[in-house]
Amino acid sequence: MSQRSFLILFSLFIFSISLAAQGGNKTDFLQAEVAIRINPEDEEISGTVHYTLEALASLDVITLDARKMKFSEVRVGGKKARFDYDGRHLKVYRKFKPGQQYELSLAYLAHPEEAVYFIGWDYPGDEDGMRQVWTQGQGKYSSHWLPGIDDMTEKMVYDLQITFDKDYFVTANGIQRFVSVADSTATWSFDMDKPMSSYLLAFVIGNYEKKELTSESGVPIELYYYPGDSLYTEPTYRYSAEIFNILEKEIGVPYPWQVYRQLPVRDFLYAGMENTSTTIFSDAYVIDSLAFTDKNYVNVNAHELAHQWFGNLVTEVSGEHHWLHEGFASYYALLAERELFGDDYFYWKLFESARTLDRMSQQGKGESLLDPNAGSLTFYEKGAWALFALRELVGDKLFNAGIISFLQRYAYANATVEDFLHEMETTSTEDLTTFKEQWLDSRQFPYREALHLLAESNEDIRDFRALQNSLTVAKDSSRAILLEAWNKNDSDLFRANLVSDYHKLLPAEVLSELMANAGIKSRQALALSNSGVPDTLTETYESFLEDPSYVTKENALFKLWVHHPEGRADYLRKTNGIKGLPNYNIRLLWLTLALFTKDYEPGKEEEFFNELSGYTDPKYPFDIRIGAFRYLEEARMFTEKNILDLLFASAHHSWQFRKFARNLLERLMKDDKQLARIRRVAAMLPEGKATYINQKLKEL
Repeated sequence: MSQRSFLILFSLFIFSISLAAQGGNKTDFLQAEVAIRINPEDEEISGTVHYTLEALASLDVITLDARKMKFSEVRVGGKKARFDYDGRHLKVYRKFKPGQQYELSLAYLAHPEEAVYFIGWDYPGDEDGMRQVWTQGQGKYSSHWLPGIDDMTEKMVYDLQITFDKDYFVTANGIQRFVSVADSTATWSFDMDKPMSSYLLAFVIGNYEKKELTSESGVPIELYYYPGDSLYTEPTYRYSAEIFNILEKEIGVPYPWQVYRQLPVRDFLYAGMENTSTTIFSDAYVIDSLAFTDKNYVNVNAHELAHQWFGNLVTEVSGEHHWLHEGFASYYALLAERELFGDDYFYWKLFESARTLDRMSQQGKGESLLDPNAGSLTFYEKGAWALFALRELVGDKLFNAGIISFLQRYAYANATVEDFLHEMETTSTEDLTTFKEQWLDSRQFPYREALHLLAESNEDIRDFRALQNSLTVAKDSSRAILLEAWNKNDSDLFRANLVSDYHKLLPAEVLSELMANAGIKSRQALALSNSGVPDTLTETYESFLEDPSYVTKENALFKLWVHHPEGRADYLRKTNGIKGLPNYNIRLLWLTLALFTKDYEPGKEEEFFNELSGYTDPKYPFDIRIGAFRYLEEARMFTEKNILDLLFASAHHSWQFRKFARNLLERLMKDDKQLARIRRVAAMLPEGKATYINQKLKEL
């Protein structure tokens, strides 16, 4: 074959790949100018979008994704165009010539069933001012509210204008250019300067105040919080500036967007979502300083920020390459935590993860990292482990060089796992065939190799592995072995793992002595254990009630109440008024125990019950509601208002909460008395909220 013929064929091959990457449209969408008006009462979005696109081949029709919309206008080049719409796809008919740019303008009306969530608008009162509107594009498709291209390989520059009630705050992707006020509404304008995939489009509407920071490289960082939550701002966003600076240095490529902002929202579907320049996260991470010990935002904070490079700057081609998003974000989040909390924290997190992944493999549930249907544990934790192993294989310097090369080559574009491995092989000159087979292809987690890597890197892990081996061969002298290990290593994380795994091998009096000088995590490990509270440990558990940990306090209170009924009133007095974590873990338990403690504050039983029962109301976050529903079920104390709240929950937008509510309803419907009450209450539901329960009642 001549060189000229080869070059022609190669050019045609590259062109065919380019066309395939456009989701079958044979077009390249370059720019989107979006203007929307949001009506939350009717859950309605009306708007226009003006696309600039280039035809890559001769075409008679362009297809866009658009779900359950009405189109009042479709124009190409300013002229009306013929179109068809089937409820999912809009087809625009026109002669399109290759290499030419076109302007496509659409006017539409949408009532999104997914991807946009109207919080607090469907129940009266809004007592706590928590009415919000926010989006979730990943896994839900932005085409529920904006006609466009759902395919991740179609990247374009988006500019958004959003019109809403002027008394609210509105933000979206990119830099805010201006806000114009007209009577009762305002229009917020946002500008992006680089292309991104449509699933990363986002906006948030609510009531917020703002804290502003600047990174070492000069990037504006905006941290939002609810009015009245100013005391929670520091513990919630603790280390945010440090995380940004750590990741920029560690990754080696400058932050790729104009601004970075983070906003908590009510009843979010996940922990967080890395929308380009605008991370949304669950307000279950809005915490006080005491809660920081048990549940903080640091890992999620770092994970979502890392996605601004891994997922947003460079985006996977399709689901089998999802490791490039979640595995990388999880690994770099751990690296940020390593800088903040030290090497021991980093290696113990990997050790815990390895044990979890090994158990999954032993149960026959292991998954390949290249399986597009793999679960979160695989993509996140096995994915992070694969990168840790790769770095150990090629070394820090070459690993970092390979990451930089990969991000620079595929910036604002899409990549595959093969593309990444090619960059790493080129940079490091290592053959990664065996690595890929062991860490990516295999469904089994390579547990022995993982433990070897940990033991090579961390002395505490080596000591713990030695302890495990010693106890395996010398069970009769376990007490002496454990005490020697405890005294030899004063790391709180080492001791916490020792207590968690081997507390049953130590007498209560020994545990009591050890807890006297133990750290927070070691004491929490005993509080979380499945052991009881013998008399020898009573004082120890009573001291747990004073620990700076809501998890420790909760478990100590419950165990003491169960095992030492003579002290119940005193334990309740010591913990009265403590709400605990954002899910009110202590307060909900306290109210339940107070109701069942004889002669504790006589005459207040109704007050306690009303408070507990009231937490099922939709004005509370769903994690609080779940706890209240669980305790009421155990106490068999549902009111008809609780049943009404449960029926509303069975149609909730969060699949986790919706599943919980439906499972609880099914259990209740097995009782004839509760079934009759459910039928009675279901008749009061509005039509849109009654579909599920009416169907279940018909099946009985």
